[in-house]
Amino acid sequence: MSRKILLSHGGGGEEMQSLISGIFFKHFGNEILDRMEDSAALHVKNKIAFTTDSFTVTPIFFNGGDIGKIAVAGTINDLLSAGAKPLYMSCGFIIEEGFLYEDLERIVISMKNELSKSGAKIVAGDTKVVPKGKADGIFINTSGIGEIVCEDISSHNLNEGDTIIVSNEVGNHGACILANREELRVEGDLKSDCASLFEPILALFARGIKPKAIRDATRGGLSAVLNEWALASNVGIEINESDILISNEVRGLCEIFGFEPYELANEGTMALCVRKEDAQESLKILREFDLCKKAGIIGTVLNSYNQHVILKSPWGTSRFLEPPKGELLPRIC
Repeated sequence: MSRKILLSHGGGGEEMQSLISGIFFKHFGNEILDRMEDSAALHVKNKIAFTTDSFTVTPIFFNGGDIGKIAVAGTINDLLSAGAKPLYMSCGFIIEEGFLYEDLERIVISMKNELSKSGAKIVAGDTKVVPKGKADGIFINTSGIGEIVCEDISSHNLNEGDTIIVSNEVGNHGACILANREELRVEGDLKSDCASLFEPILALFARGIKPKAIRDATRGGLSAVLNEWALASNVGIEINESDILISNEVRGLCEIFGFEPYELANEGTMALCVRKEDAQESLKILREFDLCKKAGIIGTVLNSYNQHVILKSPWGTSRFLEPPKGELLPRIC
């Protein structure tokens, strides 16, 4: 018979200690967490980046990942986007009464596996259990600390002539969640791109590439990132539609539902702005890694059409790629 999370698992007593030791310490254990202090004492030599995020996904498990994998990958990618090597994370769980114990452990194991790719450690955490009907299964909050190894990466850095790169196809996560949620049968292998990009981004830094800007293209997708950059740097950005890779599965779902693929969320796809002279070397480095085999140059920064993104079609026409409006798919990351 399957075990379920009880309100007593969040009550601070014996049941809670059993949950913490039986799942969290079992899989996240390290020399800092195992001290069981109210605060973690950390050692960082240089300037740090700090980020926090909360994760709420329906369905919790999907092709290519789950809420736990997203929580870790999303936090690591946010630190990488600031030029930081991920070191430490905190993790808070809000769990609904009746949630399956085995599903919780499956999520925690997924988090442990994703953490192992970067060597980052969970050093502090919290668990709350709320009555049935007061949450939607499980919510996860994470915060991350990383040591900055490449300084001055910012959305305010773009200049005329800079090159825009995308590390993968776009829209896979959003389309995967949509297909799972609607129980749609999609031909092909549609799955989320959910992954931490620790290896390829750190390889750029290690080999002397200093990107102008990096952004994890999550909610709002590529469209949100590029419009934020254009606004922050007061520049125009021109991208070529034919250079942006979109899988046939994503295109098909977008045609059915009337979505813009550039607005669909990604969970392991980065947008990068680099100097023109660094573009080819950046592309070469990224493509050395399986997660970025499909990386490509998609456009350039202009000194015109400031604060706008121009999308050029293969037929020579152009239109503004507007920033996303409204909520395409709630509960997606």
